[in-house]
Amino acid sequence: MKNQISFLGTGDCGPVHGPKDGFPIERYSELVRPTLKSVDLRFANCERQYSDRGANARGEGDGQPHGRQPPEMAKIFTDCGFDAVTIANNHMYDFGPEALLDTRKLLLEKGIAVTGAGRDLDEAREPAIVERNGIKVGFLGYCSVIPKGGEAAPGKVGIAPLRVSTTYEGRGPHDSPRVVTRPDEADMKMILDDVAALRRQADIVVVAFHWGVIWIPRVIADYQVIAAHACIDAGADLILGHHAHVPKAIEMYKGKAIFYSLSNFCMTKPFPSPKWSETPWLHGALRNYADQNPEYPLLPYGHDAKRTLLAKAVFAKDGVKSVSFLPMMIDKQYRPEVLRTGDERFDDMVSYMDWASEGFDHTFTRHGDEVIIT
Repeated sequence: MKNQISFLGTGDCGPVHGPKDGFPIERYSELVRPTLKSVDLRFANCERQYSDRGANARGEGDGQPHGRQPPEMAKIFTDCGFDAVTIANNHMYDFGPEALLDTRKLLLEKGIAVTGAGRDLDEAREPAIVERNGIKVGFLGYCSVIPKGGEAAPGKVGIAPLRVSTTYEGRGPHDSPRVVTRPDEADMKMILDDVAALRRQADIVVVAFHWGVIWIPRVIADYQVIAAHACIDAGADLILGHHAHVPKAIEMYKGKAIFYSLSNFCMTKPFPSPKWSETPWLHGALRNYADQNPEYPLLPYGHDAKRTLLAKAVFAKDGVKSVSFLPMMIDKQYRPEVLRTGDERFDDMVSYMDWASEGFDHTFTRHGDEVIIT
């Protein structure tokens, strides 16, 4: 329809294996590309820096050399036809400010709108605005898992922050303490000011957060719910979450959808995190869900990392007309595949998302190959 546009939002994008490793870049997206091309507007999280400059800002031996990739690896974003991206994430300062600025510049040169990081806090807060069929869609990006020193500030290159405070509530000698997380008040005020300002410029406001409890299914931190609800109260139409590397809950709040984690999109990594060797992972109950999958050595985020989804919506000048998700599975060539009704994997993913969303207001209704969220 002329007065509406279709939209797809994806998870983390940034494979690190390319032609030199026997992985043609265009192969990653070949199964999902027809679906991406079928809509008017596409958005992703750009998980890597793309530059030949900079030094490892986390220090040598920190296990993050994959955070910076050669500029030619950014071809994935044009292969997918992304119109806008957020670069507010935990890898966008891995090789420091020069590589961050190179990444931003490269994406803009490719015609992709960018939000979430920049030469100073003002630029990091700038929205990415894309217009289709007379409908203006604005995107904002923030990160709650920024490495030390990577936050944008006045006069300082960095990432738009949503910092978090953590406290512990004792519950007696025989119960584990409750971990309580809250968004930083100053950062939250900044974000809500940005949402209100963008509300005056755009017909649709989308806020992307790189946040949350990594690798573990289901668990949502307090601060995520607080921040997402506050953004919708301030005028946001849709919340898209990244970082966890597994799918998380979908919530409807005041008629607006919150995707707490869209999981992986086109992604690889050469090794598991060193944290997998720490005692809580080796001996804790989390191992029931977070063990590595030996069939996916280049997706080392746990067994559910192959599960993923696309957030789909229809936008009009007066708001979001519908919102749904497309269940996907990543195959052993690390290609996301949109699943179809009748495929037992489709049913499994819908059941999984229902399980992951328990406790959050949602109803899933199957409609062809998509799942309507109300």
